[in-house]
Amino acid sequence: MSDDVIKAMLERRSVRSFRPDAVPEELISAIAEAGTYAPTGMGKQSPVIIAVTDRKVRDQLSALNAEIVGRPGTDPFYGAPAVFVVLADKSVPTHVYDGSLVMGNMLLAASALGLGACWIHRAKETFEREEGREILNRLGISGDYEGIGNCVVGYPAEPPKPAAPRKENYVYYLK
Repeated sequence: MSDDVIKAMLERRSVRSFRPDAVPEELISAIAEAGTYAPTGMGKQSPVIIAVTDRKVRDQLSALNAEIVGRPGTDPFYGAPAVFVVLADKSVPTHVYDGSLVMGNMLLAASALGLGACWIHRAKETFEREEGREILNRLGISGDYEGIGNCVVGYPAEPPKPAAPRKENYVYYLK
């Protein structure tokens, strides 16, 4: 495994404060592409990724998320200018795992590209609502998809904090 990959894994942190600067399109594309290379059960590629850089749609998703969590008027996306929504086809038994691996790849890719990112929950509830289904319809996405997560991305407003110490007995070895 490449030292760069290990470095990204060890140094990646969730970012919860972003600068308002737009993320260049080539970085958005690179992160999305990294997501498409995540392993999926039986190679079914059950997830879809929605890359949102349109401020109006981003704000709509944030407002829905805030309403779901019971904090209307707040921004659960921490000011991030871009959001990747991952959904996965519920007819595939591994859809939640598949979508989770896509999220992981995108979080690592963002970090490797010098960006900050954070997994924000409640995509499932967002896309069970009429407003979420309307977004899918506008994009021509049909089928029975479950929201897996929102990957918010942007330039960190401050340097990431160091990792917390790893817990004891995290790994057990059978030799």
